Amino acid sequence: HVQLEESGGGSVEAGGSLRLSCAAPVNIFSRYALGWFRQVPGKDREGVAAVDARGRPRYADSTKGRFTVSQDNANNTLFLQMNSLKPEDTGMYYCAADRYCRGGLVLHVAGYNYWGQGTQVTVS
Repeated sequence: HVQLEESGGGSVEAGGSLRLSCAAPVNIFSRYALGWFRQVPGKDREGVAAVDARGRPRYADSTKGRFTVSQDNANNTLFLQMNSLKPEDTGMYYCAADRYCRGGLVLHVAGYNYWGQGTQVTVS
């Protein structure tokens, strides 16, 4: 079982920045696909950025050029740097991990078995 813990959420004005972190207790980052997802009430959870098992970053069209996903393998931490934030970026942000996530599913909920509890991001 993999436990993930997100942090770094908060409230920010449009155009501002936030950096989210996702910590895991064991060194999974060199072997797992890792993703960031967000969800607002009444809507499906959507992928915003991910790193596949080979370390290649992937982005949703809505976040490309504004969000950057990175990982610190030595400290077992995944980051999501979010710049030029928009009100539509508001939502609960979740970190996800899976060792067997296929490349085509890195931005899809179905690709992951392990999830954090989420951290809220509000952009006004």
